[in-house]
Amino acid sequence: MSSLAVGKADTAAGTTSGAAQSRPPLRRRIALVPTITLLLGAAYCLLPVAWVVIAATKSGSELFSTFTFLPGTGFADNFSDLSAYRDGVYWQWMGNSALYAGLGALLSTVVSAFSGYALAIYRFPGRETLFNVLLTGVLMPPVILAIPQYLLLAKADLTDSYLAVLLPQLLSPYGVYLSRIYAAAAVPADVVEAGRMDGASEWRIFTRVALPMMVPGMVTVFLFQFVAIWNNFLLPYIMLSDDEKFPITLGLYTLLEQGANTPALYTLVITGAFLAVIPLVALFLVIQRFWSLDLLSGAVKS
Repeated sequence: MSSLAVGKADTAAGTTSGAAQSRPPLRRRIALVPTITLLLGAAYCLLPVAWVVIAATKSGSELFSTFTFLPGTGFADNFSDLSAYRDGVYWQWMGNSALYAGLGALLSTVVSAFSGYALAIYRFPGRETLFNVLLTGVLMPPVILAIPQYLLLAKADLTDSYLAVLLPQLLSPYGVYLSRIYAAAAVPADVVEAGRMDGASEWRIFTRVALPMMVPGMVTVFLFQFVAIWNNFLLPYIMLSDDEKFPITLGLYTLLEQGANTPALYTLVITGAFLAVIPLVALFLVIQRFWSLDLLSGAVKS
């Protein structure tokens, strides 16, 4: 009787074990949820980009008569027409965007590095109050600041100039916040004190010891600022009236407005939007290697 009971128990256990093995574990199924969510999010973000890429290959007649994701044959003609439009004003807009985004992001990164390092390393009265005031700038919508910025620059007679777009971009509250957090985590206080004990000046400690440690964080700030300035529309729209100073966003907007009366310009707008994405992708591919730098490389090399 006992052996029979044991045999039945073993059979039942084997059946249960086999059923459990045939079904995927609950934990594994739950782990698929984030992956599926990320895939859906990626599709949501990439589908418009895919549409722009494919639509840029279509001629005016193909744009409205063929399947959405079927490539066309008119990219070369679209590119030539876009380059010839108003003697190549599109490339003037691209150059303006490169100037605004490149110089603006570089200067903003420098200001953020100085400010973040000072707020993270030095102790002085009002430090936390100043940092909290900067944090309110992160929560402030740009549309609220655009009109006061315009009035200030109009008072200084700087509107409709390159400086009108560059100056408001120099201070990035989010860049300062990110720089402070990164400097506090990446620059050990012991390393700074060791530099002071060796007789190094504060400037030398910052440039030769702390700044190399902060490079990955500063690259992130530069990339965020470059993308934000490149895609900025509201500030140039308010500040500029001369279309030869327009960035690419504002230039394409004027083309789109004219397309309401001239449908042939739609293909130029789409092709221009496609070409405007390429510098952002190229920038990301070029500078992403800086994120793999050793955080302590500056201290070791110094």
